[in-house]
Amino acid sequence: MTFPAWLIDSENGKISFRQDKFEREIDQYSLKMAEPDGLALGEGYAGNYRRFLEKDLAGYPAIHGQVTGPVNLGFRINDESGKPIIYDDNIRGLLFDFIQRKFNIQYRQLREKNRNAFVWLDEPGLIWVFSGLSGYNDIQAKRDYARFLTGLDGLKGLHLCSNINLPYLLELGTGLVSFDAYQMEVMPRDYAASVARFLREDGIISWGIVPTEPLQLQKETPDKLAELLLGYWEVVARGSDLTVKEIAGQALLAPAKCCVKSAEFSSGAVSKAAGACPLEETAGSTAEEESVARAYGYLKELSGILKEKFGL
Repeated sequence: MTFPAWLIDSENGKISFRQDKFEREIDQYSLKMAEPDGLALGEGYAGNYRRFLEKDLAGYPAIHGQVTGPVNLGFRINDESGKPIIYDDNIRGLLFDFIQRKFNIQYRQLREKNRNAFVWLDEPGLIWVFSGLSGYNDIQAKRDYARFLTGLDGLKGLHLCSNINLPYLLELGTGLVSFDAYQMEVMPRDYAASVARFLREDGIISWGIVPTEPLQLQKETPDKLAELLLGYWEVVARGSDLTVKEIAGQALLAPAKCCVKSAEFSSGAVSKAAGACPLEETAGSTAEEESVARAYGYLKELSGILKEKFGL
């Protein structure tokens, strides 16, 4: 079941909200909330995810899922007046609860397949809480997130592909943070203290260092990406009491964005918002498969370079 009052336009990849529809559907939604899996994905959704769960996943070091975060979703869905539903105090609370339940259902499903399963919260919408034009600011978001995280099961991972305020992400209360490190190019010196504090408290940072745009990927090599990443870590080490090896020891490596795009997608042959992945599922073109294979091939080589350098 979906959130009450949503109108899903699958053809255009949009969701909108209608107050009159909300009033008609809220009672039925409340009944579904009382069922342990009442908000599980319907049969017509996430076919690839279902096929993933059919596999034997117990032998992997870990597996993960991903759900859209409440802040991101709240900014992207507008009511009939064009206002994001994140601005409505009553709807916002219900939206946070909705995503909390979705997160926990997915975590339970994955945990049955692998004891080290976890779920990412995808939150590119957090970039908007710093806008002076936003009716929902960073202070409100941090307060709401503190309550939200207490109701999540397992390891809480926060993922953001957009330009970020890294210290803010590290202070939201998750134990695992993933971000697009490639686009940063230079680690600001005033980020060092926040990164070091997060790592000293046993937090793990997933550094999205391999670009996913094919044209960017063609310009890079694993050695060049290792040099870029080491430059970030050296800034943190100089601004804290951590060594570069200690930082490396608590690092995960990842693609820069959660969607590895094909050349056709990047060139605009598929019209979507910048930085977003298509909402519909595709079988995967040869170009997409090649981009995925190359990006993850770089990751493997990059990991080997850093393991050898630090004896990890």
